[in-house]
Amino acid sequence: MPNTKTSDDEFHSELPPETVDSLASSLPESLSIQVDLPAAPARVMPADEVAVAIDEVAVNPGYVESSAPSTTSIEVVTPPLRRSSYAAVASAAAAPAASPYEALLATDAAAAAAQHSRRDRVRSEHVDMAGGYEAPVEHSRGDGPEDAGMLTADRLLEVNRRTRPAPKGGWNRFVYNATFHGVNLGDSAKVRAEQAMTDRIAKQFTGGTRFVPILTRKGGVGKTTVTTLLGMALADAREDRIIAVDANPDRGTLSERVTKQTRATVRDVVTKAHTITGFTDFSSLVSRDETRLDILASDTDPMLSEAFDENDYNVVADLAARFYSIVLTDCGTGIVHSVMRATLQRADSIVIVSGGSVDEARLASETLTWLEANGYGDLVRNAVVAINTATQGTNLVKLEEIESHFQSRVREIVRIPYDPQLAAGSVVNYEDLKPLTRHSARTLAALVVEGLPADRGM
Repeated sequence: MPNTKTSDDEFHSELPPETVDSLASSLPESLSIQVDLPAAPARVMPADEVAVAIDEVAVNPGYVESSAPSTTSIEVVTPPLRRSSYAAVASAAAAPAASPYEALLATDAAAAAAQHSRRDRVRSEHVDMAGGYEAPVEHSRGDGPEDAGMLTADRLLEVNRRTRPAPKGGWNRFVYNATFHGVNLGDSAKVRAEQAMTDRIAKQFTGGTRFVPILTRKGGVGKTTVTTLLGMALADAREDRIIAVDANPDRGTLSERVTKQTRATVRDVVTKAHTITGFTDFSSLVSRDETRLDILASDTDPMLSEAFDENDYNVVADLAARFYSIVLTDCGTGIVHSVMRATLQRADSIVIVSGGSVDEARLASETLTWLEANGYGDLVRNAVVAINTATQGTNLVKLEEIESHFQSRVREIVRIPYDPQLAAGSVVNYEDLKPLTRHSARTLAALVVEGLPADRGM
């Protein structure tokens, strides 16, 4: 197809000049073309823009004061948010908002709600020296009001030079006294560790008395010694009442480990049960140690034909539950007598005592097996094994292997070291024990307390 395209010059050259002039004179000077387009929707100003809109006022650009500043800066200071408010602020900022202004309002509302919700709970605040902020320690009201025991000095007092307690010993105590109480370095790491142990032992209970029997199948492994040490460690660290009951059906020796203040025994408690109406009546039948441990002796008269049985133990246990928070039971060597059954039915946790010899460790393990076979598997898994290393043959065996065996069956294991005062089999003075012995007794007490339910029904 031939190319028919021509340029303007070629077009003009093909027409005569007179024809071009005629066409030019016939064209209008201007040309208007009207096009109808669809109407655009009218924009409605949002409410937030209306609220912050600036009225359009005519401004005379020539009227400007030379002394006036061109701009004005206003510093807006917002109070720092606590850690509990961060989550509320973050969630409000993440939620979709209709506009930035509404998002800001939602963020402020969330922060305020977080602050008000904190005021609705009882709380105390401590200063975190590492982070430089106040870390709240919440005390939830729960289902009812708090008791007076919640008003502790640690909660109410601000820690400063006047309220900070004096160091308890060592170099820090010397500096405190030498500077006339001007320099208080606080307690050493050792003292703080001892206080932490005391706090573990002093855990509070609600909902009735806790029963802890101390038992084993073999005699002569230190069961009465362990009962004495455990009771003294508990009574020394706790503020409530602790009692150790000698429930040996034959003749127990628990009362010989403290200075006797009465000749009464469990038999007297049973016969006088109907006359015991208060703690004063009951306390006249027990001996109290310097640590405030009460001990109820067993029958010592060999002429008695009727042994201490299950019914007698239940009478004693019911009375003890009225006045004591923790009842330790020094059980006999047998585990099939009726007293053992009544003891295990009340037990919240148990302590198994083992010697350091092969025979003693095997019999202690068999005690656990018997308990599991008779429906006390939960007590076995929550049990604490106390290994008395003062028995004969301890230096000939691998104590680590004995501990490894019991670790597969019970919750915790504690070694009780040799102590001359304990080996004498006489009155035990808690303050005269070796530091390692006291530490082992306190460790045993802390582990036993941690295995007891903190809150349960009566």
